[in-house]
Amino acid sequence: MYKLDRTLDNIVVLGIETSCDETSAAVVMNGRNVLSNVISSQINLHQKYGGVVPEIASRKHVEMIIPVINQALEEAGMKIADIDVIGVTYGPGLVGALLVGLSAAKALAFTTGKPFIGVHHIEGHIAANYIEHKELEPPFVCLVASGGHSHIVYVKEYDQFEILGQTRDDAAGEAFDKVARALGLGYPGGPLIDKASRNGDSSAIDFPRVHFGESCYDFSFSGIKTAVLNYLNSLEQKGEPVNVEDVAASFQQAVVDVLVDNTVEAAKAKEVKNIAIAGGVAANSLLRSQLKSAGSQYGFNVFYPSPVLCTDNAAMIASAAYYEFIRGRKSQLDLNAVPGLRLGQR
Repeated sequence: MYKLDRTLDNIVVLGIETSCDETSAAVVMNGRNVLSNVISSQINLHQKYGGVVPEIASRKHVEMIIPVINQALEEAGMKIADIDVIGVTYGPGLVGALLVGLSAAKALAFTTGKPFIGVHHIEGHIAANYIEHKELEPPFVCLVASGGHSHIVYVKEYDQFEILGQTRDDAAGEAFDKVARALGLGYPGGPLIDKASRNGDSSAIDFPRVHFGESCYDFSFSGIKTAVLNYLNSLEQKGEPVNVEDVAASFQQAVVDVLVDNTVEAAKAKEVKNIAIAGGVAANSLLRSQLKSAGSQYGFNVFYPSPVLCTDNAAMIASAAYYEFIRGRKSQLDLNAVPGLRLGQR
């Protein structure tokens, strides 16, 4: 068995992330000190298709995984022998993409004898806040919103999570992508909707906001997506022009209203002092400002990562792996990718 030659105050984790369309590797010490975080994005490859093509993503991961790992080690000034633990995303995500990173991590673990830990992708997004905010510790409520996920999570401890709310259909980021495509803005939709909204009137169109009643913090974004499409179709039938900025701003306002309302209500119910946000949608400027305002109004501290840590990256995976490792957990070499992995499932 591999034995650490350092104290628990100096654990160096190599993180690997390939759940979707970013190939990333990072070196992180003690869960919060990032020594390197290399991200190879595939956005340009998938833009012409209006979304991620799984087979293309998997092939690009195969091409990039070793160069990205080598670059992460080089930027950290380390060799693989200096690494104590290898952390890797094993779900949820695209199965082919996940298998590339997982196979690389298992190969490194097998050849070096070092422990490796499979990390839940959403737990990684939550851990991005530990990197950015050294003072943040559980318990807190975290909104995780991205292209594939919309969850409100009660973080009881570093390794204990309770889902308070989740999407019943489309994720928030998925709705952003689909509406951006309908407006002809391109892909990825989140940043483009955000940019267009700055010149629009957020009260121009009253798009629906779905709430499921008291003490239910679930989301549904398929209805607002359909409402936008119906609105655009009605203008087309009438031969009227589309004010893209107004539609973008009104749509974004409706989505953010629901995200903020549900998150704040969940935080009130759990009687926490801290709220965090994570995932690609956490980079949205309106979500950040509106949640900050709600925090000031109701007495919550609000935390969010810098934009680079909102996207898929390996630093967050390394951070989550560190907190798993110091609790005595590690994965076996027969660990498989689990594309539909539920939060809290081990």
